[in-house]
Amino acid sequence: MNTGGWIIMALSVGTVSTLFCWCIWKVLTTPGETEHIHGFEIETPDEKADRGNS
Repeated sequence: MNTGGWIIMALSVGTVSTLFCWCIWKVLTTPGETEHIHGFEIETPDEKADRGNS
């Protein structure tokens, strides 16, 4: 691989690694966000029918 390839590869890997570390840092250091986590509750049509028949 020539010099230009090494430079582009280093920039790409460095950018992705930096973005990954920043995202992990934000997730671990943002205070109070656990209070806003909600579960995903979905009621499908068959569950409604089963509930109505019971």
